[in-house]
Amino acid sequence: MQKEKSQKIYPYPHIAAMLATRNCECPPDTTGRTRASVALILRQSDDDMEILFIQRAAHDQDPWSGHIAFPGGKWEEGELVCQTARRETLEEIGIDLEEGSYLGRLSDIVGTNLPVSVSCCVYGMGQKISDPVLNYEVSDVFWIRLADVRDLGRHHLAPVAYGERSFEVSAIRLPGEGKPVLWGITYRLVMQFLELLEMLDRGVANSGDCCTLPLLVELNEEDLS
Repeated sequence: MQKEKSQKIYPYPHIAAMLATRNCECPPDTTGRTRASVALILRQSDDDMEILFIQRAAHDQDPWSGHIAFPGGKWEEGELVCQTARRETLEEIGIDLEEGSYLGRLSDIVGTNLPVSVSCCVYGMGQKISDPVLNYEVSDVFWIRLADVRDLGRHHLAPVAYGERSFEVSAIRLPGEGKPVLWGITYRLVMQFLELLEMLDRGVANSGDCCTLPLLVELNEEDLS
């Protein structure tokens, strides 16, 4: 991934067409897992695209306290996957995703060591978007240019702590003084999205052999966030 590639506009219908290749024939087995949904929210600027991230509030009982993430939370009985993402986004940061365009879903993330199943719904917003209103679960919300997310100079191994454990993981150091690195589940979802854009750059979406996205991705030992 080269930085110069990111300084372009990816029309929402093109992204939706790529996400439509996701293989949804069989739902993942979520027996015994906590199901959750998050929202990857996009907006177009004059010369690039931006992704919305949140920083979770510090809380002693939250294993992801202070981490960079997407807005979202636990699925409730009777909800569709993206209803959960929309409800949680409205509760956490006051942004109504109904005002944007639903583009599709990334591959679900299923934990190997943690009993979680995370779905990610992708939304494209217009430039006139409501100012965020944060609840107690979120300490900050910010937009990051795609050029910075794709910048390989920001991709590296980083030391992180989870509970009483410390280890090195693949991560992205986003702009912003004092911010923790992006890693774990959110990192995996971001990398999925960047791979999708790489396929768009190669014209895969317009070829006759567009590869389907996998239904789910299993985490490695270190992917706990």
